[in-house]
Amino acid sequence: MRDELTRLQLIERSVHKRFRKELWTPFIHAVKRYELLAPGDHVAVCISGGKDSMLLALLMRLLQRYSDFPFELTYLVMDPGYSPENRRRIKENAAVLDIPIDVFETDIFAVADGTEKNPCYLCARMRRGNLYAEAKNRGCNKIALGHHLNDVIETTVMAMFYGSQLQGMLPKLRSDNFPGMELIRPMYCILEEDVIAWARYNGLSFLRCACRMTERSEDHEALSKRKAVKEMIRALKATEPDIELRIFAALHTVNIRTFPGWKEGGMVHSFLEKYNE
Repeated sequence: MRDELTRLQLIERSVHKRFRKELWTPFIHAVKRYELLAPGDHVAVCISGGKDSMLLALLMRLLQRYSDFPFELTYLVMDPGYSPENRRRIKENAAVLDIPIDVFETDIFAVADGTEKNPCYLCARMRRGNLYAEAKNRGCNKIALGHHLNDVIETTVMAMFYGSQLQGMLPKLRSDNFPGMELIRPMYCILEEDVIAWARYNGLSFLRCACRMTERSEDHEALSKRKAVKEMIRALKATEPDIELRIFAALHTVNIRTFPGWKEGGMVHSFLEKYNE
């Protein structure tokens, strides 16, 4: 039976069959739990060319096919200055997954590469702003990004270890700079290891990181704080297999009354404010 199906059919089938528990179920769970989609939405699925955004595009296309209510999708690829080879790989993978991508160009890599202070931060902010603007110009009211469960917990741990704050990553949020626009993260409940397993099972190879800084320095990723956090969690997982899911669950059950301080609306508060009430 496997030999009789086309490659695309096999890839789609793997999402519903082989990786149903790991991919499709948590994807649908996130969409419903966090109310990420509504009838009439027009979502710009933002594709960088990596494994996460490519899988997101496939999941969203399949959901549109089986959804109980209508919504529109635009598959947006922003070229921030990719090499010809990387741009070609994105187009080839999109063709394999039958994703009708729409490419627009920016000079973000060139601008970020020209600054010595926090080029990654500048690049990320410029990419987000350009995606919002392009999506809004195309009539979209939401942009979808491919952040997964590991991105969520790693961001929280990084903020605590390196930023001296407890700060998470929400499954959706309204844009401050683009009124009427929302950002959604439909892969919020999917583990990265399952994305990797799916790609390997189907013989798919996606971009890892195409930024110029990484291309110049082989040690850049090894020195990153995110990689250090990844390795720490991986080490903990050797003795605590559910460590990722426990951290994720903790983000949903924060007991604010046990913290000496918190931040809300830009203001810092102390537990002393209500201690004697």
